[in-house]
Amino acid sequence: MHEQARIFTLEEANRTLPLVRRIVKDIVELYPTFQAQLQTLHEFSDAALDDAVQERLAELRADVDRTAEQINAYVQELLQIGCLLKGFEEGLVDFASVYQGRPIFLCWKLGEDRIRYWHEVDAGYAGRQPITPDMAAALAAPVPGPDGGPTRTRSGAH
Repeated sequence: MHEQARIFTLEEANRTLPLVRRIVKDIVELYPTFQAQLQTLHEFSDAALDDAVQERLAELRADVDRTAEQINAYVQELLQIGCLLKGFEEGLVDFASVYQGRPIFLCWKLGEDRIRYWHEVDAGYAGRQPITPDMAAALAAPVPGPDGGPTRTRSGAH
């Protein structure tokens, strides 16, 4: 069953940051280890395949697999919260939202104390723009239901 993406108000997204920050910090700290393991694996795979090299390759593959599993588990935690990791090195995270009837992303980067930026869904990090006070107020409003009837919150609650 395909789960519908969570739509956040600015306040809801900011409330997730203590947990999101810890998860993203773990990813950003682990990612260079993963990259180094991959590089070492690549270097060994180009070497002559005697028994010692084959044994080391098996160890390296196991290390890469374990680290990849750890990173994937962290990414899955973020998905369960409802946000999307967009940058393993920088710790970029997007939160789906709606502004003036169109989908947008609220954009946060590890090291920022709260969400202060947004971008169009097709713009990415380079298209980040500051959230103005008027926009922040609009992002706090409930989203109309799909039939235009009763409203629901951005988190999907009725």
